[in-house]
Amino acid sequence: MNFQEFSPSDNLKPYVKCYYTFESERDTAFEDTVFPSGLMEIIFNLGSGTWETYVNHAYRETPPIELWGQIIKPLAIRSKGKHTMFGIKFFSHTPACFLREELAQFNNRVVNLSDLLGNPINRLHAQLLETPDTNKRINLIENFLVKRLAVTEEKNGKVAKVANILSSIKRKADDHTMGDIAFQHGITPRYLHKLINQYTGLSPKSLNKISRFQQSLKLITQNTQPLTSIAYDCGYFDQSHFIRDFKSFTSVTPTAYLENSFSLNQVVLQ
Repeated sequence: MNFQEFSPSDNLKPYVKCYYTFESERDTAFEDTVFPSGLMEIIFNLGSGTWETYVNHAYRETPPIELWGQIIKPLAIRSKGKHTMFGIKFFSHTPACFLREELAQFNNRVVNLSDLLGNPINRLHAQLLETPDTNKRINLIENFLVKRLAVTEEKNGKVAKVANILSSIKRKADDHTMGDIAFQHGITPRYLHKLINQYTGLSPKSLNKISRFQQSLKLITQNTQPLTSIAYDCGYFDQSHFIRDFKSFTSVTPTAYLENSFSLNQVVLQ
């Protein structure tokens, strides 16, 4: 398997966190679970393999052009065949700059982007299939994204403001400080909630919980601190609160996740 990340051009850096490619020559099936990240993605499938997500008690094949909404609970996936994928990973607050729809409707879903954007995105997909060069693929995608920004320009003026609000939330937010953060940015608490939901598909509280979870996941993976210290460092009230949130996002406790990760590493090393 080969995974690579690429930086966007300067004019798209405020909107795109990175582009990435994923290639797999193995023709073996595997299963995995996707955890909440606080980010939305677009994925172009350019290979012969298939992906499936577990929805409503059954696995369903994902479309050739995938729009990943905000994942808010563990989502099981499985893969068959060989893959070539090109992905666009947006910042938490920037997918709204490219889509007209309310983002919350996509939460915990992988939807067909062709249904939303029609012929323009289908033409882009066809061009990507015909263009094996990665740099040329990035140019095609960036030209498309710049045109989409022009279509949804009414949302673009608030991007910096929303980014600043999110920074404030990540630094010091809890249920009791949203009013202070709203006052700091010259808006009402109600408008703060509306703005964050419009641009991320999540409430400020949910987004902050996912951010803390991602921070804890990184520290657990490093395996250099006890779980009590990780809970404290990530801003949880106590360890039981940490365990409850972690399990809601992964279906397992932090201890079970750490033990499973260690077992998997041992298998790889052997």
